[in-house]
Amino acid sequence: MRILIAEDERVSRRLLETTLRKWGNEVIVTCDGTEALEVLQGEDSPKLAIIDWMMPEMDGVTVCREVRQQVSVDPVYIILLTALGKKEDIVEGFKAGADDYITKPFNHQELKARVQAGARIVELQYNLSERIKELEAAFRQVTQLEGMLPICSYCKKVRGDDNYWQQVEQYVTDRTDAKFSHSVCPDCEEKFVKPQFEKVAKELAATKQED
Repeated sequence: MRILIAEDERVSRRLLETTLRKWGNEVIVTCDGTEALEVLQGEDSPKLAIIDWMMPEMDGVTVCREVRQQVSVDPVYIILLTALGKKEDIVEGFKAGADDYITKPFNHQELKARVQAGARIVELQYNLSERIKELEAAFRQVTQLEGMLPICSYCKKVRGDDNYWQQVEQYVTDRTDAKFSHSVCPDCEEKFVKPQFEKVAKELAATKQED
């Protein structure tokens, strides 16, 4: 897991980096909120970040707000690292867009559990994002029936891209998921069907008279 850490205090930053690397993570280190935001707004940015609340230039809460204003299919999971323990402070962090928090000095087991929980959420978001991309790609591959469509004036067959003439039903079926069930429109019923019925009825009547 690629994890961004933003911590201005050198000892705490080093301890956090060493701990995360020990657990097999790839760690990107920043020393203030401005630098952290630049990384998170860049291409191929980490999808999990541990950001200290109190930092010069830009604090962790401001970083959260700025990140959440971005439109992204794969949002970053943010854990706020804070020495503030009041409920109202925690609520403020969540309102700013933090997903979780851990108090300083952090407990190693608690940190590990929260990072693992964040990693699971990131994986779920990634899988969902990939599924969306697959569906969008499939949608783009569906041939759209648009533009100029050559159709015979007599038999009503359609000419495809390969210059092969097909019945309209077959042409549409080959290019979409549409299925056809045949029926008769009112105009054709009056023009074709009724005359045929009347003709058959007359023939039957004539046959009975002969009998």
